[in-house]
Amino acid sequence: MYLRVINNRCKEPGRYLDSLPATDVIICFHNEAWSVLLRTVHSVLDRSPEHLIGKIILVDDYSDMRTYAHIYLYKHISRQHSILRATKREGLIRARLLGARHAKSPVLTYLDSHCECTEGWLEPLLDRIARNSTTVVCPVIDVIDDTTLEYHYHDSGGVNVGGFDWSLQFNWHAVPEREKKRHKRFLTVAVELFAVTPYDAFKMETSCWLT
Repeated sequence: MYLRVINNRCKEPGRYLDSLPATDVIICFHNEAWSVLLRTVHSVLDRSPEHLIGKIILVDDYSDMRTYAHIYLYKHISRQHSILRATKREGLIRARLLGARHAKSPVLTYLDSHCECTEGWLEPLLDRIARNSTTVVCPVIDVIDDTTLEYHYHDSGGVNVGGFDWSLQFNWHAVPEREKKRHKRFLTVAVELFAVTPYDAFKMETSCWLT
């Protein structure tokens, strides 16, 4: 399945700067299903402009489920990209810092190990950072149904906030009109998927770890 869901605004001529910085894509995983992990990696490779990808850095956070995926990744992916394995279970933040220490590109893009990139996913993220290097950019996150694999498209014009109910079930909620009027911009992003400069990445991640 190749996803070609691109907002019309993203197709406008001159929408992005001609010269965009390259990014290293950091994907941390622990005992991830091999089919899902491989699909994530290949969606990045297949749907990203080659010149904008420095390398993919896979961080294995001490998985104990050794599968075919590990053999495949080490045999094929590691020729041009990097696979790191933690010597003990580190957790998400320290695993991301481990990946960042091996990155060389001017932008770091963090992805979950169970997502799928659509065509045109990368350019908008890099464009925002190219215009302002202090920006932390989060993409619109569509949903793939975990039962039917149906793709649910979300209009990028809408703004949602994440929240938990009393059973600690996470879900997205529309921002009330009164809050939209109070705020010109919203400063929170989903921590699963975002792009940032290395300097701001270390500042953010170490702050989260220390607190």
